Amino acid sequence: MAREVNASGIPLEPVYDAIGGAAHELGEPGAFPFGRGVRSDMYRGRLWTMRQYAGFGTAAESNARYRFLLERGQTGLSVAFDLPTQLGLDSDAPLARGEVGKVGVAIDSIDDMETLLAGVPLDEVTVSMTINAPAAILLALLLAVARRRGIPYDRLGGTVQNDVLKEYVARGTYIYPPAPSMRLVTDVMAYCAREVPQWNTISVSGYHIREAGSTAVEEIAFTLANAKAYLSAARDAGIALDQVAPRVSFFWNAHNDFFEEIAKFRAARYLWAHITRDEFGCRDPRSQMLRFHAQTGGSTLTAQEPENNVVRVALQALAAVLGGTQSLHTNGKDEALALPTAESAKVALRTQQIIAYESGVADVIDPMAGSYYIETITNELIERAARMIGEVDAMGGSIAAIESGWMQRRVAESAYVAQQAIERGDQVVVGVNRFAESSDGAAIPLQRIDERVEREQVARLRAFRGARDAAAVEAQLASVRVAAGGRENLLPRFVDAVDAGATLGELCDVLRDVFGTYRSKEVVV
Repeated sequence: MAREVNASGIPLEPVYDAIGGAAHELGEPGAFPFGRGVRSDMYRGRLWTMRQYAGFGTAAESNARYRFLLERGQTGLSVAFDLPTQLGLDSDAPLARGEVGKVGVAIDSIDDMETLLAGVPLDEVTVSMTINAPAAILLALLLAVARRRGIPYDRLGGTVQNDVLKEYVARGTYIYPPAPSMRLVTDVMAYCAREVPQWNTISVSGYHIREAGSTAVEEIAFTLANAKAYLSAARDAGIALDQVAPRVSFFWNAHNDFFEEIAKFRAARYLWAHITRDEFGCRDPRSQMLRFHAQTGGSTLTAQEPENNVVRVALQALAAVLGGTQSLHTNGKDEALALPTAESAKVALRTQQIIAYESGVADVIDPMAGSYYIETITNELIERAARMIGEVDAMGGSIAAIESGWMQRRVAESAYVAQQAIERGDQVVVGVNRFAESSDGAAIPLQRIDERVEREQVARLRAFRGARDAAAVEAQLASVRVAAGGRENLLPRFVDAVDAGATLGELCDVLRDVFGTYRSKEVVV
């Protein structure tokens, strides 16, 4: 049976023979409000960056995977960190036990960062780092490596996710309370505006909000509401917004509803252009552009019949390209079971390359423009997301909506509704609740992280600590403590501290002492 409404609850017509909903002028490609794309020539001038998210085990093992992907045509790096690193813990911390290198690479020190980036020309290849609560310190590690190599900071390009608000909503890898966390965000913004001008200082993420179960409308609304909170914090810190807003990027989920996803990207660009210009007074067109990375939907992958995931990923990636992404990661078919093997990572990359070079979709600028269906859904998403952003604003903004638990509760409710639809069979998942087979056949090979990884990483860390100048490290940590208790920008202190040998965990412990730690409220659906 055909659906009467889509996943966001938008009513669907059997046929569209006119554009419906409140009309919203999307402009021309490369012109305000950028609904049809942020560049006038789009992919005719330059393809999107093929940026496969990768990281596991030790820095040396992850470096080998990066080289493998670069040799096969990947055009940018995307670093996945393990849970201890995401939580600001060294690999020998008691809470890190059993998690070192499991879901990403373990990075404790500048020695690890140098190994991770060995052979990577930082002045030629852009590097994206998916890290949030300790983002400023991981960026400092990369900057310290560049300084040791003699690479000027103004030649570095890349992104640090640095979006801590969505951690409180959807992921849980926060460390500090919101206020000091926002200070770290604006410190990165201000420092990079002066010293690392080509660096994207934040990637405001709807991806994880969608992975937690939100609808497309909620993904747009909560992500843009969080982005507004970051611009407000930057303005309150005395930073000129047209200095930092051009380096604000976004990270969206490319989910299953093919046409809604294309419309989602168009709607988000339209809304952000109006928010930056009309609410924040940004005049630089680069401040008004919503540039984004997309990743195919991890939560849509199935452990059953994992080969089916290749098809899901291809369709989701195509939606992201037709929606105008600037950067794309395609998931491996085995990621519902484990980190991707080298072979499945290669197939995922080849998926992007086939779309780029064989499908013809990159030959024409905004090929979906004028579709009655696409334009109607775009109008509806703009209206619904704008109303929801208004709800957040009425509460006092994202931080208030998060601290009250309202935003988390909305996502949890949507996740519950979606799961109920799957369990009833109203939402078909091929190979799971329909067309399922009693046996999945031969098991596919999986990437396994051996327990030796943790032992070796802990041994390296302890050897690193034993070889450094302990007095110099203590002096640097004391300097960071004083700066954290005041108002100066912490980035220069972090760079000097990690260069002297301070570890990630040691620096985060200093900040825990000064800032405190955050405990979330229970969310009841």
